[in-house]
Amino acid sequence: MWPRVFVGIALTLALSLGLTLGRPYTLAAQELPPDPDAELIEELVVTARYPGPAFWRVSRGEARVWVLGVPSLAPKRQDWDRQLFERRLSGADRVILPFNGLRVRLAGSPGAAVSYLRLRSLRPFETGLAPAPRDRFAAARESIGQPPGRYPTQSSLAAALILAGDWRERYDLTPTDPTKLIRLLARQKGKAVVQRTYDLGPLLGAVARTPEAAGRACLEAVLAEVEAGPGAIRAASGAWARGDVAGALAAERTWERCIAAAPGAGAFDVRVKADLVSDIRRALASGGVSIAVVPLRPLLSEGGVLDQLRREGFTVDAPEVIRAADEADSAGATGPES
Repeated sequence: MWPRVFVGIALTLALSLGLTLGRPYTLAAQELPPDPDAELIEELVVTARYPGPAFWRVSRGEARVWVLGVPSLAPKRQDWDRQLFERRLSGADRVILPFNGLRVRLAGSPGAAVSYLRLRSLRPFETGLAPAPRDRFAAARESIGQPPGRYPTQSSLAAALILAGDWRERYDLTPTDPTKLIRLLARQKGKAVVQRTYDLGPLLGAVARTPEAAGRACLEAVLAEVEAGPGAIRAASGAWARGDVAGALAAERTWERCIAAAPGAGAFDVRVKADLVSDIRRALASGGVSIAVVPLRPLLSEGGVLDQLRREGFTVDAPEVIRAADEADSAGATGPES
């Protein structure tokens, strides 16, 4: 079982770097790397007045990319008004998706083997804890129906990652929706789909090399999230479905804040954003209309996807600007002739 858990740790770590949604709990006072998505561009955080989730628009000349911001974690099969999305999909040439195609190559990877040996323990994680934190961890795992042997590690970060994944499964929360549905709809319409795949082998050792203090901070935040339950995640996802961007972001910082302490995490975050920017830039250079799907916080943060595109000279319009322009065009089309 443990090799499968180890692979799950790596996948969860990768998703957590840029795709995790959670409640904004205060982390333990440890030295942590700067949060790359701490500051949002406020003029882009608006409430869309169209039915359904918010779109932004990136354009140059006649070419444009409709950018749909999506929650990083949502209930499976989250209901949302797809009328506007499907109308824009019908007129689009391609759909750009965030990565969720992940490869993990354990075979022939000495680093992965070393990390496996460092993380693995013959005893459940909680047996190495003092009485109070042991009882708290046990209560958290019992609340989601997991036995002690599910966490055979001596690493706080590894235990936190496994517990977080189990918590999501318990409450039917996923980091892959609505992206999975959008990919299906795009293929049904015969649209080209652009989606990156990354080899996570180089990141496997990151968990084992993460300072224990940072691991404890992550574990503290995961325990707080498990104890609080899924209500904040469901509320944020509901806000997203209504086009309430601020509401969708309200539940967006928790233990992933300290995941950045893992060696290589910052570079991976930079790479993922740069690849999304590159894919959007390439779509604009090809002309026509495209749709891009980007998690909300990496989309709207300073140094995030829209910020980088704006600095490169592309026009970036927020939902309220798009709506005002559409209303002006509609009024002009129906008004009296001059």
